[in-house]
Amino acid sequence: METTTAVWAVFAAAAAVIYWFVWVMGAAEVKGKRAVDLKMGSITSDKVQDNYKQYWSFFRRPKETAGDSTNVPAFVDTFYNLVTDIYEWGWGQSFHFSPSIPNLSHRDATRIHEERAADLINARPGLKVLDVGCGVGGPMRAIASHSRANITGITINEYQVARARAHNRKAGLDSICDVVCGNFLSMPFSDASFDAAYSIEATCHAPKLQDVYREIYRVLKPGALYVSYEWVTTPLFRADNEEHVEIIHGIERGDALPGLRSHDEIAVIANEIGFEVLEEKDLAKPPAGPWWTRLKMGKIAYWRNHLLVSALTMLRIAPKGVVDVHEMLYETAGHLTRGGETGIFTPMHMILCRKPSTATNVAAADE
Repeated sequence: METTTAVWAVFAAAAAVIYWFVWVMGAAEVKGKRAVDLKMGSITSDKVQDNYKQYWSFFRRPKETAGDSTNVPAFVDTFYNLVTDIYEWGWGQSFHFSPSIPNLSHRDATRIHEERAADLINARPGLKVLDVGCGVGGPMRAIASHSRANITGITINEYQVARARAHNRKAGLDSICDVVCGNFLSMPFSDASFDAAYSIEATCHAPKLQDVYREIYRVLKPGALYVSYEWVTTPLFRADNEEHVEIIHGIERGDALPGLRSHDEIAVIANEIGFEVLEEKDLAKPPAGPWWTRLKMGKIAYWRNHLLVSALTMLRIAPKGVVDVHEMLYETAGHLTRGGETGIFTPMHMILCRKPSTATNVAAADE
């Protein structure tokens, strides 16, 4: 009798653990994506592993992808099909970093980082603001709640559009937040149609920063402000240091980046396009707290998640290939952490620009 009771007790405990990790455990910050709901965007289950292999083959030599710029947007779209649900499940609805702040949660630190962008462009009620590379709209909703501005986001990924719209409705912000599917290198907006714009860790996916800045410049009204948080290498990066190079290549491979830019290129490019650069600053520098602490997942937490996605794949709840994607993201987290610890990489090189009040269509300047 005692043996039977013990067996049932073990079974009940195991069932409770499985229930907790599979059905209860949701997004890190905002419940909205459970482990059993992991998909790979709009990729059908039988194509996930093939798409992952194609992505990895394309980005395994990041610098070479910049020379194949016509294919970069398609593979960035594939990347976000592969990672969006895992990001939401394990990170939250804001796909970016923020400085850690003592005595504040990651969620509050993220919100403050986003609201800072809103304040820099003077977002306020009545203004029409563009979110360039909006993901599933975490920053959009934070900035809309903070400023009450009307925000339109653009993302290349159709699955993210559906997720963002669903979140907007759930948050009661769909009256002032809209999302469209499109390539930010060729946006479906008229010239001079926005009062302000921001991009948070998004334009790093552009093969040439000039191309996306040119489009942003085009759709902004004269006098409008634009702020971007850019992924760049810092002055501490040394191209002749093998460890530095491997760290940066690891970040590029695992985040669909066609080559990271140097910190000293950003303002030069902005000026080249016609922007007035008002401020430039690495928001990761002290007194800001380390942005990478949240990435330092312990081995126990990693193996817990690894076993979970492996089990879901075996049970055919999650598509084949999820384990490969999870492993890639874990390895990338290690490279990002080393980039932060060594100080050679920052994901929050802030540049605040203004389109001159006397500006004409930028396209004319390139003819």
